[in-house]
Amino acid sequence: MEIEMSFQNDTELNEFEENYFEEVAKVIFNHLKEDGYFIFEVNLVSLETIHSINKEYRNIDRPTDVISFAFEDDYEGESKIIVNKDLPRDLGEIFICSEVCINQAKEYNHSLKREMTFLFTHGLLHLLGYDHMVDEDEKVMFKLQDEIMTILGL
Repeated sequence: MEIEMSFQNDTELNEFEENYFEEVAKVIFNHLKEDGYFIFEVNLVSLETIHSINKEYRNIDRPTDVISFAFEDDYEGESKIIVNKDLPRDLGEIFICSEVCINQAKEYNHSLKREMTFLFTHGLLHLLGYDHMVDEDEKVMFKLQDEIMTILGL
């Protein structure tokens, strides 16, 4: 597994380094029975950056907590690439807003570690093809999130 990390600004989230996300990702891949060599980026960004990304790519003019750009998304019902498990899979990019993560941890009255792990898990599930646009898919994705957070003890 290869994770590229980017920190846009120094915050209390700097404790979440590449090895933390690798350990969580291993739990996720194991739970989903996904094997292979995975490459993806995790970017911790400012409120302004996530707002700009959300507006430009989702046409939603407000900040959000996490946005994922999956490189293996379906295109009009057909996969854009053929997955060969012997080759590395570049899954895409996850953008997590530092400020929203900190505020949500306070709002939901749980640890910063739990909130960051939840947002990362949510983002990585999107990179792996899970979504919550329709009720049936939402139930599947949210159940997986809950299972993974339970495995992680969060």
